[in-house]
Amino acid sequence: MDLSFIKQLGLNEQNAGTSTGIKDFSSENYIASYSPVNGEKIGEVSITTKEQYEQVVESAQTAFTEWRMMPAPQRGEIVRQYGNILRENKDALGRLVSYEMGKSLQEGWGEVQEMIDICDFAVGLSRQLYGLTIHSERPRHRMYEQWHPLGVVGIISAFNFPVAVWSWNAMIAMVCGDVCVWKPSEKAPLCSVACQNLMKKVLEANNLPEGISCLINGDYKVGEFMTKDGRVPLVSATGSTRMGKIVGAEVASRLGKTILELGGNNAIIITPSADMKVVLTGAVFGAVGTAGQRCTSTRRLIVHDSVYDKVKENLVSAYDQLRIGNPLDQNNHVGPLIDTDAVDAYLNALKAAKEQGAKILVEGGVIDGAGYESGCYVKPCIVEASPDLPIVHTETFAPILYIMKYSDLSEAIAIQNSVPQGLSSAIMTDSVREAERFLSHEGSDCGIANINIGTSGAEIGGAFGGEKETGGGRESGSDSWKAYMRRQTNTINWSEEVPLAQGIKFDF
Repeated sequence: MDLSFIKQLGLNEQNAGTSTGIKDFSSENYIASYSPVNGEKIGEVSITTKEQYEQVVESAQTAFTEWRMMPAPQRGEIVRQYGNILRENKDALGRLVSYEMGKSLQEGWGEVQEMIDICDFAVGLSRQLYGLTIHSERPRHRMYEQWHPLGVVGIISAFNFPVAVWSWNAMIAMVCGDVCVWKPSEKAPLCSVACQNLMKKVLEANNLPEGISCLINGDYKVGEFMTKDGRVPLVSATGSTRMGKIVGAEVASRLGKTILELGGNNAIIITPSADMKVVLTGAVFGAVGTAGQRCTSTRRLIVHDSVYDKVKENLVSAYDQLRIGNPLDQNNHVGPLIDTDAVDAYLNALKAAKEQGAKILVEGGVIDGAGYESGCYVKPCIVEASPDLPIVHTETFAPILYIMKYSDLSEAIAIQNSVPQGLSSAIMTDSVREAERFLSHEGSDCGIANINIGTSGAEIGGAFGGEKETGGGRESGSDSWKAYMRRQTNTINWSEEVPLAQGIKFDF
């Protein structure tokens, strides 16, 4: 296998130290990164100590005093240059994402393209950080709102999108005038080092301090350095609902701010009028893309009883045609799960489904043999289940699709909304009434609701996030930039008097 892309990104067997943004770090403890593609060790990254973390935050704070004073369009220019260096390294970084995380090469390239797209979005945003002018009730007074950067923004990202989710946060935060400290998943640390290497080139070329974009590595204990740190006013965390509850409570205890992007248990409602070709494409990719390891992966199909048998037949036929294997081979549709712990969770979910009375339509299981030595390859499966089964209400990060019936749209929407998560949702219909009802107040309770496309994937122009146990956060596009800034209301008195509230007067 050609792994020249690793060296192209400035990585080697021992990737320790300078990735943090502070030079000359040394460490006695390392995270080893093993590829789920073949089980081979890719390299090691040093674990950030508490002392090193203190240096990182001090570096970030110092950089903030310089960075915030640059006009926003100049900050946008730095982000533009980062977008360009990503373009130059899209192939290599996309291959690293695929090799270290296990998603298909097309998805790896697509993830880097999302980074490029958010850079473009942020460059435009750097000239649109707008406020409001408000008419004052007092004569010869003017009120307005403006927005200021928060300072140090902490970013905790998950393994399934090892580079894109960081960029959704960091590029927006940077044009807002913030500096960033990134704690990536310990399951895909080399991707973060590669991104930091590229950022370092841009910062050095512009004589800017490395502290603008810093990296710390380790497990949840390193993440706790940030969540407990009052010098980090905002923590954006992506991961499980369990993790998000811990992060949210910790940051809230010090009155900090959070952006939480947590679990999803996403459903597609399939109506009698749905275009079956659209249904098949949206449902299959949503369920098996990234081996079911997206927070927006399709977990549930809620199918009208009049088309249920047809949908089931089409799905089973499509699953028979899936090619599972090395994700760097573009002929394959499905790669491995991230690690054997994920495999165990997948097997346990299937066991629970059977114990709870569900019927397996397409059998799952672990794949072994030549080409599958890592032990992380599993078969995407389809499970016929009642919507009220406990396992159906549980998010399993694996390619397990639950299929169930409904008889009228009210019932389908109730099933859709019955789970604790609220990230993404979709309905397949050619009926305007059904589509509009799904998007109305009585429809989907998710942060994302789609018509005639699947649940997975999102454009960077729209605010991304969900409700309920998904956390309620929003990042990426639209006006999500406001989360990375603090609002300030200003009043200017240009009269020769000082009118006081409630008619109070002083005889001076």
